[in-house]
Amino acid sequence: MRITDLLDKRSVMLYAAPSDKKQTLEQAISLMVQSGKIADEEAYRQQVFAREEESTTGIGEGIAIPHGKCDAVTRPGLAAMVIPGGVDFDSLDGEPVTLLFLIAAPNTKDNVHLDVLSKLSMMLMDEEFTAKLRSAKSVDEFMQIVDAADSERVSIDEQLQTKDGAASKILAVTSCPTGIAHTYMAAEGLEKAAAKAGCRIKIETRGSGGAKNVLTDQEIADADCIIVAADAKVPMERFDGKHVIECQVSDGISKADELIDRALKQDAPIYKSGTHTESPKATQGKSGSMAHKIYMQLMNGVSHMLPFVVGGGILIALAFLIDGQCVDINLLSEAERANFGTITPVAAFLKGIGGVSFGLMLPVLAGFIAEAIADRPGLALGFVGGMIAANGKSGFLGALAAGFFAGYIILLLKKVCDKLPESLEKLAPVLFYPVLGILLMGGAMNFVIEPVMGAINTALNSGLASMSGSSKILLGFILGGMMSVDMGGPFNKAAYVFGTASIAAGNYDIMAAVMIGGMVPPCAIALATLLFKDKFTKEERQSGPVNFIMGLAFITEGAIPYAASDPLHVLPACIIGAGISGALSEVFQCTLMAPHGGIFVFPVVGNAMMYLVALVIGTIVSTALLGLLKKKAA
Repeated sequence: MRITDLLDKRSVMLYAAPSDKKQTLEQAISLMVQSGKIADEEAYRQQVFAREEESTTGIGEGIAIPHGKCDAVTRPGLAAMVIPGGVDFDSLDGEPVTLLFLIAAPNTKDNVHLDVLSKLSMMLMDEEFTAKLRSAKSVDEFMQIVDAADSERVSIDEQLQTKDGAASKILAVTSCPTGIAHTYMAAEGLEKAAAKAGCRIKIETRGSGGAKNVLTDQEIADADCIIVAADAKVPMERFDGKHVIECQVSDGISKADELIDRALKQDAPIYKSGTHTESPKATQGKSGSMAHKIYMQLMNGVSHMLPFVVGGGILIALAFLIDGQCVDINLLSEAERANFGTITPVAAFLKGIGGVSFGLMLPVLAGFIAEAIADRPGLALGFVGGMIAANGKSGFLGALAAGFFAGYIILLLKKVCDKLPESLEKLAPVLFYPVLGILLMGGAMNFVIEPVMGAINTALNSGLASMSGSSKILLGFILGGMMSVDMGGPFNKAAYVFGTASIAAGNYDIMAAVMIGGMVPPCAIALATLLFKDKFTKEERQSGPVNFIMGLAFITEGAIPYAASDPLHVLPACIIGAGISGALSEVFQCTLMAPHGGIFVFPVVGNAMMYLVALVIGTIVSTALLGLLKKKAA
């Protein structure tokens, strides 16, 4: 198969002039659809944009290679655009994109097209080739340039193999999540940089078609340094005891010279099997400030905790609902009221299961915070600390502290164990880390975290329980507004975590204010697109009503595209309406024991009718402000 077999003439545009990245992708997708290889345009579009959200496909040097792989693609294909004026594409080097190839890959076992696409990716690293494409005067000339270069280019496997049987002293592995383009472009970049430096390199590529040019045990043993440029999981145990440079796959493209120079100088740490902390992809988001690192570690714990909270919380709420429908609480004694939620057999069954799930919330939170810091060795310590917090007085705050303590205890132990003899060092992950770590964790929990965090947690819960009147209303307004500040970002997550922690402490009104605050923005957006059509683009109006469903299901993120396009007007409107709904929820004394679900858990809302009223009022306020603040769409 040749590259031109995938590139249809109908899918080539030579003089494109998109205004921004979004329009560029939309035009490229339309070109791909014209080739007749896409069965479901919307499904393919979503896949392309989802891939772009992971990381930019603008690789630098004026080139972008967006791609989508899904069932909507009936046959593999390419679309191409030459953009003479350039367009801002958030490229790695910040330069505008002037040449774009869009890839469509099907979910099939037949991966013959992958080698072809990979070959094209490597060809795009040739400046002479890309210059010819940019200067093509017709689609036919464009196709001829591609075909001629394809004929001259050797296969991927041939190109990456070490020549003349000489042993490579530098090895590399490249891999990206999709494994279509960036894997091979990084390999090409490293190979060119190695040739420039006068050294030999062997590169293992791990793409959609599997691992190619795999490094042998002997090659690894003889290597001076190994470069792992990957955003996907790579088998690392084989590199134990070798100098290893770990980086993102994009660095293999844009920083190849620097990586080769470091490899030649052996400017890299010795990799130790069992102590690897995280993949380059994971560290990508942590490369900023310490605050951002802590936030990402916290979110790792929260994301793993949520299924336990949601599942357990809803089951417990249903147990109370069933008992509420089947038992007259006024006829119960004080002792019987204490067992409310377990009186009927079905309620007792649901509450038992839900209680087990909910009881795992704090250990899982602490465990996976620790895992984000210190990988798997941190899990055991985090679970132990979280369990102590759950059974003690520190609760949610104690579990948070336990997670971070556990992670940094393991990092400390790793540094200490690095100084041990090699024979003992290998025992560290299976013996020293768990035994010493859990001992230290237990000591920290009992003598530091429990006393301090327990006192704070007790004071906080007492304060929340004693709040009434205007203070409770203000809290509801703040929490509701926070849910709309960044719609899934740190403020949103902070409010949500506070709500779930309050459920665990028995303060059910807090979660009610939090959830209603997250429901308002998408509902208001949906209503505004119907009432103020001149304030939104055609595309925004078409997708607007979907936000009713998302909002009622407590999916705040549906409002993000609208907020991103006009933050100065959309965000204030949403924040004020969401805050009002949160405040009204407190005024009406609404409660919620389920931490998610939106309208689907309204049956377990305390004072559900007034809760709905609060939602409607907040939505109307935000809608009116959107109509007032937003300018007419161009």
